[in-house]
Amino acid sequence: MNTVSCSALSKTFHQGEEEITGLDDVSLEVEAGDFVCLSGPSGSGKTTLLNAIGGLDTPDSGEITVGGQRVDQLSRGELADLRLHKIGFVFQAYNLIPVLSARENVELVMQVQGVPVQERRQRSSRVLEEVGLTGMEGRRPGELSGGQQQRVAVARAIVSKPTLVLADEPTANLDSHSAAQLMNLFMELNTQRGITFVIATHDTRVMAYARRLISMRDGRIVSDVQQQPHAMAV
Repeated sequence: MNTVSCSALSKTFHQGEEEITGLDDVSLEVEAGDFVCLSGPSGSGKTTLLNAIGGLDTPDSGEITVGGQRVDQLSRGELADLRLHKIGFVFQAYNLIPVLSARENVELVMQVQGVPVQERRQRSSRVLEEVGLTGMEGRRPGELSGGQQQRVAVARAIVSKPTLVLADEPTANLDSHSAAQLMNLFMELNTQRGITFVIATHDTRVMAYARRLISMRDGRIVSDVQQQPHAMAV
C-alpha cells in the first residue's frame, strides 16, 4: 500500500519578474514503511515537494494522495486534521515554543487533539523516554542542546502516532555525533513502529540511512535508486 502518491506535480514561484520552477512534472510513489531521502542542492525542489506532500504548499497542478486522501482537494480544516493525526513534521529550526518545557511542547499536539490530561502525561513521558530524554522533561528549549531540542521535536512529531513523518534538513544544525543519534533514532522508529519517513536533505550523512535515495535537480527527479542503508556509529 502506498502512503504517498504524487502525480504530475508542477509548481512555479515568482521573484519580481523572474519565474522559478519549484516542481516540474514530478510523479512519486512512497510505500508504507519506506525510508526515503530526497537529495539535491538548494533550489532543486526537494523542500517544495516535501511541503506539497504535507499540505503546507499547494502545487499549481497535479494530484497528491496521502493515506488514501487527496491532499490537493482538502479544505483548510481537513488539511489541518490530516496533519494533526496522520503526518508528523520535523523541521531544521526545531520550531519549539521557548516558554514551554519539553513535556509541554510534546503535549501540545495531544491537547489540540483533545486527549485527556492523564493520557497526555503518560504518552509524553513514554515518547520522551523513547527519544532518550528521560529526566529532561521539565527543561525548556533554551536549557537543551541542539541535539536534545531536535529530539523534543521528534517526540512531538511521533506522539500523535502518525503513519508518515516528513523531515526537512533535520541534521542541518547538528554536529556529527548528534546527527548520528538522530538518524539512528529515525531508523529505529521506522523499523520498530513502521513509520514511513521522507527526508529532504543535502547531508551525505543522512543519505547513507536511506533505503531509497531520490535525487532532484531543477524541480525534477533525476534518479531514484534503492540502496542498502548504513547506520553511523554514535
